[in-house]
Amino acid sequence: MTDEKTMLPKDFTDRMASLLKEEYPVFLASYEKERSYGLRFNSLKSDRETFLKRMPFMLEQIAWAEEGFYYRPEDQPGKHIYHEAGAYYIQEPSAMAAAEVLAPAPGERILDLCAAPGGKTTHIAGKMAGRGLLVSNEIIPNRAKILSQNVERMGIPNAVVCSETPERLAELFPDFFDRILVDAPCSGEGMFRKDETAVKEWSLPHVKMCADRQMAILEQAARMVRPGGVLVYSTCTFSAEENEGVISAFLRDHTEFSIERAACADFFAAGRGEWTGHPAAGIEHTMRLWPHLLKGEGHFIARLRKEEGLYTAPYTYADERMQERDRGRKKKKEDRNVPETFFGPCMHFLQEEIGLHDEALRRLLEDKIPIPFGEHVYLLPAQMIPLDGMKVIRPGLHAGTNKKNRFEPAHALALYLAPEDADAQYEMSKEEARRYLRGETFMCGEAQKGWTLLTTGGYSIGFGKAAGGVMKNHYPKGLR
Repeated sequence: MTDEKTMLPKDFTDRMASLLKEEYPVFLASYEKERSYGLRFNSLKSDRETFLKRMPFMLEQIAWAEEGFYYRPEDQPGKHIYHEAGAYYIQEPSAMAAAEVLAPAPGERILDLCAAPGGKTTHIAGKMAGRGLLVSNEIIPNRAKILSQNVERMGIPNAVVCSETPERLAELFPDFFDRILVDAPCSGEGMFRKDETAVKEWSLPHVKMCADRQMAILEQAARMVRPGGVLVYSTCTFSAEENEGVISAFLRDHTEFSIERAACADFFAAGRGEWTGHPAAGIEHTMRLWPHLLKGEGHFIARLRKEEGLYTAPYTYADERMQERDRGRKKKKEDRNVPETFFGPCMHFLQEEIGLHDEALRRLLEDKIPIPFGEHVYLLPAQMIPLDGMKVIRPGLHAGTNKKNRFEPAHALALYLAPEDADAQYEMSKEEARRYLRGETFMCGEAQKGWTLLTTGGYSIGFGKAAGGVMKNHYPKGLR
């Protein structure tokens, strides 16, 4: 049943009127306003100053997100060449708050448990500066593939994308992660202004189902946070049952966790403990993002800290490799398990064919282990656990493929590299870049030969192969 005046579900408007009281008319009026549009620059590819110099759009800083900006919808940055180069990620402004509250740091082990389509994963990755381990999980396979594509586009070198249940991950990663983000599936009330599907699917029983599912997910996440680590819970709904109610119930069962005030909390309204029967201590330090109080949609965020305790360092893939060598396996088996032989053609490509500079090569290989994944070569973050029995979509950075008598570099490798990293690079004009994205060849001059890192506007966008003055196109067909 829909409220005839607002076209919102009547049960929803009745409940919000009851909760917000005199604040309700201002809240309701926000649905008559145009929503805000945001993008977040990719700090793996440029700093803030360089990004702003390069962008042709009118941008306005988002107060709570260092890398975030509002843009005018008529500028359509999602259709610009820079979007394909991974220079920025289109993201709803309020959604940027979750990674800010998580506050990841380079070198840490971090899990984004419900990660598709990748907005928060790519935000976390930027703050990690390519160092450490980021496990990005999405249980639905099709959504996991989209997540993987966005990880590739943004040039993230230290992310492993998998498609597992929270229960399975909890078995594999006990007390493992420094920080975990649970951006939980929810009833989507905070997205009603931008998502008609969320309005159509909403009902009070759906809210109850979401709250039960959120509790189950948090139970598993709690098992994976190391002692002293941080767990951030976020939703895009207004429902107290899914927000303060879920956090309060979780803390009653998990006394080892407590609510922690986030550094960016002053930008947002406080949680509403009075809306739940038994509010947890510190519930006022949870955060609500209201569309009538800021330029963004509706969100809820809670930052939880697990108490310090005994901690055993996790067993990683690097440990597994060292033990394999120490056991002194037979030569034939050793060749099959040690990827250096498999990795040789890739190293030849990097050093001899595109002239990757020494510092760029060191950065590429730092804290990573080359592994075979079928005929593909991946650079797996060394802090990752052994992959046996895990549903992995992307085991780190895809370097390329060993074909018969040749190595073919992956598109992901090009998107990771910066234009200044390699000798064999070619800066395309806007028209050449458009032709490249359509899968066409273009003239490049006789001096350009062999594999080439193609760039535009200071961003790498893919590989080409020059011969006879023509740049052959190697942009993936599925992206054209």
